[in-house]
Order: sequence, then structure tokens, then C-alpha cells
Amino acid sequence: MNARARDGLVYHVDASYFVFRAYYSMPPDMVDADGNATHALYGFARFLSDLMENVRPDRIAVAFDHSLRSERSFRNAIFPPYKANREAPPADILRQFGLCREFCRHLGLAEFASAEYEADDIIGTLAARARCAGLRNVLMTRDKDLSQLIREGDVFWDYGGNARYHYHDIGGKFGVVPERMADFLALTGDAVDNIPGVPGVGKKTAAGLLAAFGSLDDIYANIDRVPHLKMRGAAGVAVRLSAHKEDAYLARRLTGIVCDVPIAASLDDLKPRPPDSAALADFFDAHGIGGILRRQAERITQAALR
Repeated sequence: MNARARDGLVYHVDASYFVFRAYYSMPPDMVDADGNATHALYGFARFLSDLMENVRPDRIAVAFDHSLRSERSFRNAIFPPYKANREAPPADILRQFGLCREFCRHLGLAEFASAEYEADDIIGTLAARARCAGLRNVLMTRDKDLSQLIREGDVFWDYGGNARYHYHDIGGKFGVVPERMADFLALTGDAVDNIPGVPGVGKKTAAGLLAAFGSLDDIYANIDRVPHLKMRGAAGVAVRLSAHKEDAYLARRLTGIVCDVPIAASLDDLKPRPPDSAALADFFDAHGIGGILRRQAERITQAALR
């Protein structure tokens, strides 16, 4: 991709997804000289190096979850059971998360994490700033929650699935337009994050309600019209919506991505810096990383200095 094609795009990497993807897809017997696992680090570093070499983004932000447990998240203050259903992450991945962040810094990339906010909120904040500055966003993830950030001109890039979705593709992919994704999840709940939603309201029903009324607020403003919808069990849906209104609005506070996280970095800070060759060499030595990534890092460095 040439410089003109890159201009105006900000790439946002949902790093946790790619680290976990590498952890479960790379050979687990990859270790350093001390026997510490490095397979997630290697897979993530290879992905990021491929992106930098082949796409050469003009601006890029790599967002990590500060902790793989969410007890300190503001969402847990709202709803303590949030994500409480998740098993503790494997011990050997925690160390590799820190190494992946270190690799980003040596490669010259801006990386972010917050104890209070999730990576999604960091991405949402930086994407909103980019949009206000007239830039377009490329979200690199497979997480449907992040689709709520997509607007005209943006791209949802499922890198692992080799698929790109533009604004008008999101409804066909996930069932609702981007602006309504948080409302959709508030109605259906999200089992992955332990968000209950409205019992008995599934994806088809939620999509039908939003198509008829437009938003969660509009659904409740017109609750007396719900029994008359051409929808199976419409009267029962209205009863459940009424009985679980507080649950729906609680869920909506959890499913919405925050777009005003206090991040000191400017959009110019998202421009990649030339990699630190000496630091990378030491890093590769310390973690037993060999030729392919070293040569790739050299090419990225040479391209950055041209």
C-alpha cells in the first residue's frame, strides 16, 4: 500500500484477540533458554511484523487489556458479576502479554492499556478522536462488540478470517447496524461477558424490535405497541421487556463502548517511529527468537528510514 493509499487511515489493533489467537494456534513447545513459553509472543510478533511490512500504516494504535481479569474495570463497579464466569487465564500467557507490549515499543508502535478501562474503550476513544480529525478507522479484531464503532468510511477487518466489513456490511454480518449493536447486546445479553440482558429475548427478536423502533429508548417509549408487532409471542415479549427494564438499561451501560477515556497521546503519537534495532536484537536474544522475525524487523527498519 503506497503512502497516498495509507493517508487518512488509523489502524486500531485489538491486541488481546491476536495474543490469544497466537497462544492457541502456535506450537506450545516454543520456549526460551529458561524454558519459558514464547509461542504467543512469537505468533503476535509475526502478525504485527507482517502488518507493518505489508500495510505500512500511517497511524496505528495497539490496545491491550491491562489485566485478563476485570475486577478493577469500571464495569465491575456497576455490575460485580461482569465477566465473573470466565476461567482464570493460563499462567504462561500472562508473562507473554507483557512481552508483546514490550515488542510493540521496540518496534516503534504506540501501545495502550488501562486498569480501569478495557481495550475496546481505548480503541473507541482513539477512533472517535480520529473521526473528529477527519480520519477513517480500520478496526483489526473479530469481536462483534467493536462493530458498534464503525461508521461510513471505516473498516472492520477480521484479519484471521481474511474478511473486511464496511459500514453497510455490518448489519448483514452481525444482525444490526453499528449504532444499535450496544442496544442489541443489552436486549439479548452477552454470555461471554456474563451480561444477562432480557430473558427470552434472542437475536432475532432483538433485531426485530430494533428494526421496528430504532433504539432501546424508543422500544421502551413505545412499549404499548410491542404486543401488536408481527412477531411470534409479541405479547409475551412486551411483558418480559416491562419486567426487566432495569436489567436492560443496566446491560446497556455495560455493552456500550466508552469513547472518552483520558488518554494523553495525540493522533500524531500514533505515527510509527523507526524500530529500535539494538533493543530488538537484545529482545530477540533474550527470548530465543530467530531469523525470520529478525530479518523482517530489519526490513521494517530500513523502510521506516527511507
